[in-house]
Amino acid sequence: MHERKFPYDFSILRSLRKRAGLTITKLSEASGVSPSVISKLERNQNTAEVETLFRIARCFGMSAADLLSLAEPRTAHRKKTNKRQSHGFAFEEVAYSNIRCMEATAMSGEHLSRPEVHEDDYELCWVKSGTVTISLPGEHHTLHEGESLQFDAMLEHAYTVVENCQILILHIPKPKRF
Repeated sequence: MHERKFPYDFSILRSLRKRAGLTITKLSEASGVSPSVISKLERNQNTAEVETLFRIARCFGMSAADLLSLAEPRTAHRKKTNKRQSHGFAFEEVAYSNIRCMEATAMSGEHLSRPEVHEDDYELCWVKSGTVTISLPGEHHTLHEGESLQFDAMLEHAYTVVENCQILILHIPKPKRF
């Protein structure tokens, strides 16, 4: 395995630039960063000052922190599932900083109201087998095998099992704007 010269991989800039339909010259004009600096960053031959990241990131509608995050070296993260029970539902769960994934099984008639751990997330429920009714303020959705529903997890909600079920529930953090 070879050792990286710099801790960040700014070759992502080339992908962002091309996706935006910009040449190095156009990105330079828009950001005020010299073409040679942009070129060296794209080839990982230089590191970037915070001001440089700020100027370039703004051209793509993102923050300097977002750009830095994209340039972070990617590594795989391995975890073991946790098992738990809650109100007649059996959960297998795995959680990372950017997603929480739960597989749940429950028998007909079980009801889970106000699931205990919610942050400012989107929740997605995908019914793998059976039938489940999800109640939200002013609306009820009965989902059958192969159907899914996404909603704001901060809303009061409840799951009622109509027919023995296996469901996949994902909690996806909302993008932070500030």
